[in-house]
Amino acid sequence: MLNEIAEKIKTLRKNANFTLKDLSEKTGLSVSFLSQVENVSSSLAITSLKKIADAFGVPMTYFFKGMEIHNFHVKVQEQEPFKIEGSNSEFIRLSGDFADRMLEAMIVIIQGGQDHGHTYSHPGEEFVYIIEGALIVKIDNNEYLVKKGDSIHYPSTITHQWTNPLDTPVKVLSVLTPSIF
Repeated sequence: MLNEIAEKIKTLRKNANFTLKDLSEKTGLSVSFLSQVENVSSSLAITSLKKIADAFGVPMTYFFKGMEIHNFHVKVQEQEPFKIEGSNSEFIRLSGDFADRMLEAMIVIIQGGQDHGHTYSHPGEEFVYIIEGALIVKIDNNEYLVKKGDSIHYPSTITHQWTNPLDTPVKVLSVLTPSIF
């Protein structure tokens, strides 16, 4: 899958007549990192892929075969789990697909004892509801233990990170802005 994403990035870059330096300036990602991504010698976080997609004006679904949903109604059989290189988490996209969509709804499954990504911030806000298990949500310097049935809602412009403190997977309903897929 990483090979396919790298090839699509390289093709988009060449079609736009961008150098790696041009893409670096548009994304804020280093030239060396972008080169490693295109040569499949570095994994790619979802936040970095989002910056690349935005630079080319394509949706994130462009990089994932068979994941596009072309209507408002997302049936259970269309909710295919997928992983993103560099992430231990599993994702199930729940959002429909239409122009100017602001919200991204998904199920995130984080294995026992694992972090979901790294501490970061981004534009928008996040709403999280725990379906199964528990999650430690670190927002700035505060930690919140969010248990089954609990929710937490925060501006994602504040640095945050999720950690599954249990030995069993946690299943989370996440609704955030802006849309990423």
